[in-house]
Formats: sequence, C-alpha cells, structure tokens
Amino acid sequence: MDLIESFSIDHTKIIPGIFLSRVDEIGSDFVTTYDIRLKRPNREPAIDVLAMHSLEHIIATYLRNNSEWKDEIIYWGPMGCLTGFYLILKGNRKSKELYDLIINAFKAVNNYDTVPGATPVNCGNYLLHNLEMAKYYANEFVSYLENNKDNKDIYEYPKKERLLTADGKHFYDS
Repeated sequence: MDLIESFSIDHTKIIPGIFLSRVDEIGSDFVTTYDIRLKRPNREPAIDVLAMHSLEHIIATYLRNNSEWKDEIIYWGPMGCLTGFYLILKGNRKSKELYDLIINAFKAVNNYDTVPGATPVNCGNYLLHNLEMAKYYANEFVSYLENNKDNKDIYEYPKKERLLTADGKHFYDS
C-alpha cells in the first residue's frame, strides 16, 4: 500500500516553515493544503496541547474575520503530532505568498486577552486552553519566520528519496 503524500516527507529533515502540502482540483477550482510547521518533528518538544488549542481558536478567528484572505479560508486546525497546523485555502498559491498572512495571524495572538469561543456552549473542551503559552509559541514562531524570511528551506519540503523497484514502484522498507 502506498503511503499518503504527507507521510512521504522526510520528517527527520523538516524545519519550521510554511509548506505547500497538497493541491486538489475540484472542477475548475483548486483547494490547497498548507503545512504551517512550528516545531521540528521528533527533535523538539511538541507544542503544549492547551496552547495548541488556544492557537487554533485565536488564529481561526483572526483568519476568518480580520484577514484579507477571509473569503478563501476553508480550514485552520492542528496537526495530530502537535508540531504545527494545517491551513486549507481556496485557490493555489506558492507557500511564500502566505508569509504576510501567517506572520500577521501569529502576531494577532498578542492582541487577545481571552480565547474566543472558550465557553462550554462554543467549545468541546473549553477548559483546555492556555493563552499565555499560546502567546509564547506565537511570538517564537514570528521571530523564527522574520529571521528566516529569505531562506527558501522554510517554503519547500525536504523530499525523502525512495528506491524504485524494477517495475518502477516505490520501495518502502517498513
């Protein structure tokens, strides 16, 4: 069985950044999934789950209400590995084109005194939040992006080389 495309990325080499994960064509339209990676997988501690939940609420609120891209936002949510987020947009843009959007979204976290939607009526686990840690991670990521803005590696996935079998299929060792 073939691995799904996102599992073919060499997670031992990925660094924090803004990566184009996949493009799906739906009729004459495109839907693009981006990997907004805050941590190096398997080398840095994962993002605190309470902070991750707060970042999800705050940035989703920002993207859908305050950004110039609000009509193109389909989804913003955490990765199961807690090293980043998925952003799904209408259209098909290069990762680098999202730089200002992502910087502004993470900077906006500092403008919140409470986590939007963190009530029993609005959230399935409303006590699972940590705004101060969310601000810490947001500031850390903004600083990283600003220091690496011109580094092409924060916009392009590292590719894992796979051996090809005699009939042209990829060989997986596990």
